[in-house]
Amino acid sequence: MNETTTLAEALEGLPADLATSPLFNADLAPVPASKRVWTTYNYAALWISMAHCIPTYMMAGGLIAKGMNWWQALMTIGLANLIVLVPILLNAHAGTRYGIPFPVFARAAFGTAGANVPALLRALVACGWFGIQTFIGGEALRTFIEAIWPGYALLGGGWTFTGLDLPSAITFGIFWVLNIVIIYRGMNAVRVFENWAAPIVLVMAAALMLWVMNRAGGVGPLLTEPSKFATVGEFWKVFVPQLTAMIGFWATLSLNIPDFTRYGRSQREQMLGQTLGLPTTMIAFSAMGLVVTSAASAVLSGVPVTQLWDPVFILSQITSSVPPQGMTEPLLASGALRIAVAVIALLGVGIATLSVNIAANVISPANDIANLAPRHISFTTGGLITGIVGILILPWKLLASPEAYIFDWLIGYSALLGPIAGVLIADYWLVRKTELDVADLYRESGRYAGVNPIAMIALAVGIAPNVLGFLHSVHMVDEVPVFFDDIYVYAWFTGVFVAAAVYVLGTRMSPRAST
Repeated sequence: MNETTTLAEALEGLPADLATSPLFNADLAPVPASKRVWTTYNYAALWISMAHCIPTYMMAGGLIAKGMNWWQALMTIGLANLIVLVPILLNAHAGTRYGIPFPVFARAAFGTAGANVPALLRALVACGWFGIQTFIGGEALRTFIEAIWPGYALLGGGWTFTGLDLPSAITFGIFWVLNIVIIYRGMNAVRVFENWAAPIVLVMAAALMLWVMNRAGGVGPLLTEPSKFATVGEFWKVFVPQLTAMIGFWATLSLNIPDFTRYGRSQREQMLGQTLGLPTTMIAFSAMGLVVTSAASAVLSGVPVTQLWDPVFILSQITSSVPPQGMTEPLLASGALRIAVAVIALLGVGIATLSVNIAANVISPANDIANLAPRHISFTTGGLITGIVGILILPWKLLASPEAYIFDWLIGYSALLGPIAGVLIADYWLVRKTELDVADLYRESGRYAGVNPIAMIALAVGIAPNVLGFLHSVHMVDEVPVFFDDIYVYAWFTGVFVAAAVYVLGTRMSPRAST
């Protein structure tokens, strides 16, 4: 909830016996009506600030590198985000109606004990993303420090620990601390930070785009390159796994969106804000990244295009005192101007990375981990555990190659999260018709007590078709039937529909899940 919420406030309108329930604490309790203050702008700003991150900026570039032209890339990104918006809005409804967070919402379908399974799966993915975003932010900080102080790269004399050298370890640590400090200030601090982050990041991205276009004298050559696919069949083989990966990008938030919508003033405001904020921003920011890269390829003609998809690299070239490859002079002649631009650029990249990391990758696992033992683990303690696990995952290794990032990470975890979404949606909308007994969600002996075996079976059956494809993708098995490789690229879709179907059929055969 936030740092000022007391147990008495959390119990507002609820039975008194919940005060002693081991499943109840102030952070997981329904948000009191007096604290449901998020508006349409807050939700639009939340998505705008989360979508304005470096991975979003680089999305179109990754698709073009796979052979798509500019409009095919943007179409794929737009379609993926319209698709994932559906489960986001469906699961968001319970948060606004009942004021409950994701792990408590999951208790209705999976049971009060069983809910720990989807909560921990979601938390583990979030910890991985937390580490990835923190590493990206740290590397951005390192890049700008080296642009001003080249000797920084020599710190440690080549010393490394699990593949991370000392300069990167220092900047990774700085970004890690910034994330933890903000989350320790509570959810209200997150709301304020996201409100300010959204317009700042947008303005800075637009400024970079206009500067590069002015320097290049136009939008550059990449926007005129044709698609490399001669037939629909060739395009489809690339389109499907990339679409699944793009959906997987926000499949995490499609589960824990109640963590945010529980603060909403009305269903209309949260739905409108999210619809305005997510797909439009993902398309627009990806398009900005495409234009910047295309124009930069004309300005930095001696640099491989694969490097130009990284905005931190472009900014480092702009702020460096060393002339870029193929040029005889720095892009900015004045040393004072280079320092000023470096500071402003670092601020923009830092805000973008912090905003998405805190909102998307800390709030959910903090609640999920707290759900394990609500009487002993608070929201802030859960956030600290998230940060520690984010380090132990060694995120720099997850980013080792594009193939590992897309097929092993994005599609791999979508195979886990898709079935969870299928069970939650089927339970809330098709089985319970949006009716929940809030008090029993916090009782050990209520109607949702224990483990719902139907949900567990549906989850397992939803995951099962993609297991062999994943094991083959990560090279844990040498060969599998082609069918499993083919179905793996549809991992999220398969998981959602199979798990939902099994759950609905199971509840019709057993009264346990629908009571």
